[in-house]
Amino acid sequence: MPWKRKKADEDAARDDHLGLARESLRELVHDKRLPAGVRDSLIHDYEAVQAMLDKIEHGHLHLSVFGRVSTGKSSLLNALIGEERFSVSPIHGETRYSEMEAWTEKEAGGVYLIDTPGLDEAGGEDREALAKEVAGRSDLVIFVLDGDITETELDALRAVLAQGRPVIVVLNKIDLYTGGECEALLASIRNKVQGLIDPGHVITAASQPRPQVVVEVDATGNEVATERPREADVTALRLKLWDILEAEGKTLAALNASLFAADLSDQVGRRILAARRELGDRLVRTYCIGKGIAVAFNPVPVADLFAAAFIDVGMVVHLSRVYDLPLSRREAGSIVKVIVAESAALMGTVWALHFVSSALKVGTLGLSTILTAGAQGAIAYYSTYLVGQAAAEYLSHGKSWGDGGPKKVVKEILDSLDRETVLRDARREIQARLGIS
Repeated sequence: MPWKRKKADEDAARDDHLGLARESLRELVHDKRLPAGVRDSLIHDYEAVQAMLDKIEHGHLHLSVFGRVSTGKSSLLNALIGEERFSVSPIHGETRYSEMEAWTEKEAGGVYLIDTPGLDEAGGEDREALAKEVAGRSDLVIFVLDGDITETELDALRAVLAQGRPVIVVLNKIDLYTGGECEALLASIRNKVQGLIDPGHVITAASQPRPQVVVEVDATGNEVATERPREADVTALRLKLWDILEAEGKTLAALNASLFAADLSDQVGRRILAARRELGDRLVRTYCIGKGIAVAFNPVPVADLFAAAFIDVGMVVHLSRVYDLPLSRREAGSIVKVIVAESAALMGTVWALHFVSSALKVGTLGLSTILTAGAQGAIAYYSTYLVGQAAAEYLSHGKSWGDGGPKKVVKEILDSLDRETVLRDARREIQARLGIS
């Protein structure tokens, strides 16, 4: 029948999405391109990758609660499970770490509920980050309120939604309000989250309602007040969750795994780039010293220029290997020429000083080498540092100067450098290497 074929096609598509997500995660785990130290710095992320893979293999779904402290997140999960599994305490901010329990209803064997610390607990920055991390790795988020939604809660809600996870907003503790007050709160919340959350995904609950006070008249005619416990009311939430999970469970799992893989891939990319930048910076400084000493030590000006070009080209070739974007010597030479031309146009006086210093060596037949070596070497050091920084920027963007071209890149680097400090430090280091006091 047509509807059966349609359902089979949808199930097959969901399985395909899960398969793709699974492969993306496995590729991250076995990525051979990671520089030394990067994998170690991401050890917790890779543990989460393995947990995510296990979750996909077993067909599990994770639902997390999220919200301010003491809104009844833990008691809401207990009410869904039907047992006291999550810690509930009158102490402000009792939940300090994420907790996870299986949903024990028969049809929910593969669904796990996750409790998280409140957004505004003491030392809340770390716990808020933890809560967002758990929310980001869950398949569905239950955002819990106990009154009208505040600006802080709206910001947190937007942060969760930005991670691409479906969200149900629950107004908990409705036993504290009259029917009219509850309707007014619901209307206000739905109005404030308009455009963010479907109105049908804003529902009410009473996870731990206050006991009902019953007044009875005893045999002597005296009124006696007693308390009668009331059952939690999470029926609307349970039905909404099952509607979503039944219709979109596999899709949610695939979406979450794919988003998680993409997020971690971005993190890995940033760490790899940071590691390459650090390694590249050390490499550039090594070449700066080499060029500074070569230029300062060599009294022949033409040889100075050839040595300078040779060193800069060699540095860019070496740097391209660090960024895993190998360049030929010809390509590297072209990049150096572009950087030097843009630099000369932007800081002509410094480059002029290089030639003046070189000419001074010739005019004194080399006798002033000791006097000019430090200054000329420092300028050579500076010029190579500038070439190296510009080349690293070009390589870090995948062999691209970006929209502004090389002039913008060079100008931004020049603006960021303290020229006098670099020259002073370079001169001091070169003179020390040459034994010049």
